Amino acid sequence: MKKALKFLLAVIAILLLLSVVFYYWASAATLPQESYSKIINKPIKAAIDQDSIYSIITYNVGYLSGMTNNKAVNRTEELFSNNLNRLKQQLKNYNPDIIAFQEIDFDADRSYHVNQMEEVSGLGYPYAAQAINWDERYLPFPYGLPNKHFGQVISGQSVNSKYKIVSQERHVLTRVEDSPFYRDAFYLDRLAQVVKLTIEDIEVVVINIHLEAFDKPTRDIQAQTVLDMYNSYRHKYPTILLGDFNSDPKTTDAAINLFLNLDNTGNAAYRNNNIKNTFNSENPTERIDYIFYNTNFIEYVDGNVLDSFGDISDHLPVEMRFRLKR
Repeated sequence: MKKALKFLLAVIAILLLLSVVFYYWASAATLPQESYSKIINKPIKAAIDQDSIYSIITYNVGYLSGMTNNKAVNRTEELFSNNLNRLKQQLKNYNPDIIAFQEIDFDADRSYHVNQMEEVSGLGYPYAAQAINWDERYLPFPYGLPNKHFGQVISGQSVNSKYKIVSQERHVLTRVEDSPFYRDAFYLDRLAQVVKLTIEDIEVVVINIHLEAFDKPTRDIQAQTVLDMYNSYRHKYPTILLGDFNSDPKTTDAAINLFLNLDNTGNAAYRNNNIKNTFNSENPTERIDYIFYNTNFIEYVDGNVLDSFGDISDHLPVEMRFRLKR
């Protein structure tokens, strides 16, 4: 009996040790922190229309996983290849000057190690700003069998531009305060990516965000931080605030209310009496993706939720066309 008990305790001790070793190995970063914010210039010719009307798209691309995002299912390489080709074709059709992505993979097991930002750059976007918010050696999610896990993930946000990007700031927003340590170690950073670019001779600020999806108190704090950030730029520069706010105006005390009634601020492709939804792409019932802009510097031409992108992602993108006031 004593031998059996000792054996059992030894097995438990070994399992605990292996769990600790796995935890520290899997949650370790693969890149140095200084590489999490990067501006990339490519020798690519940009096809720029000289008509004084510019266009910008925000798109939570869901790492091109379509409606399988975050589900414990097997995803084939063909799924990602097809969705990448669909994405490229849609972007060629709309030909935006600037694209702000959320949930875009730079190097990940789950998307077969395709750098999705660089694939978009090849369409005629010489300038890109990369902001990494998820760098895990092994991500044991979605929960379940290991063959469903994401594995190694390097992912985040990007801004692809036909116009020169002159600077980028990567701001990590407040984390969920009461998240257990084992979840927090594998959880992504929520970011505000502040990119300055020059359109003709005018410096324009683009703030690309991805707010907390699951914890409302944290999302509320993040939204206030982002509002303060937007206010710090919008009185001096043409400023565009966009991204996945994870907040629908129909919910009680929605964080998005901080932005909906701001003075001198427009909201692309949005009408109170006809709100076009962006999530989910298969059956849109929520509006959680937005493009805001300061009207004292930016003249709104038109905008739309782009249904034609279909289920490339579980989100639909939003487009805005605009002029810069001189």
